Amino acid sequence: MISHLCKLIFRLTGWRTDGNRPPQLKKCIILAAPHTSNWDFWYSMATFAIYRLPIRFTVKKEWVKFPFSLLMNPLGAIAIDRRPRGPNNTRPSFIDAMTDLFSKQEELIILITPEGTRGRVKNWKTGFYHVALAAKVPVLLGYVDYKKKVTGISNPIFLSDYQTDMKNIMDFYKSINPKYPDKFSVDTSFSANS
Repeated sequence: MISHLCKLIFRLTGWRTDGNRPPQLKKCIILAAPHTSNWDFWYSMATFAIYRLPIRFTVKKEWVKFPFSLLMNPLGAIAIDRRPRGPNNTRPSFIDAMTDLFSKQEELIILITPEGTRGRVKNWKTGFYHVALAAKVPVLLGYVDYKKKVTGISNPIFLSDYQTDMKNIMDFYKSINPKYPDKFSVDTSFSANS
């Protein structure tokens, strides 16, 4: 039902998906970039609904409490518990918490915005890369291209070499047109030799 509604809305507004529905994966990370507008989230969620992908995304724990939980939980929000697991334990890192989450789930597709903000950033947060390696899951590249009015997801990338993988990711996003181009930049530390 939701899939058909999203397809109809896309058709009526001139948007479309690229048709490249990723293979059935039980566990993976999908990057969401460029992230320059709140609209990016809604176009992405519509795309995942059309592709029938059970996407989850992390939020601050306050966002999964009432009354926000009424909206956030059905959308796929998941709070990461990074509290120490005892009085003498340290707080787990984001990477440790996410890796632990993947190990405890039979199926988990997590959406991550590597820019971490809708504003322009020079360097992306690369925690997703380290989580994918530790959890042994592939990374897919999700995107919303406003100029072409197309959304999509790349084929899985099985990570092997940090520099090469990150350069390939940056090269992919160079051709994507964000809603606000002045707020988007690929990570120059990986694309300088392109």
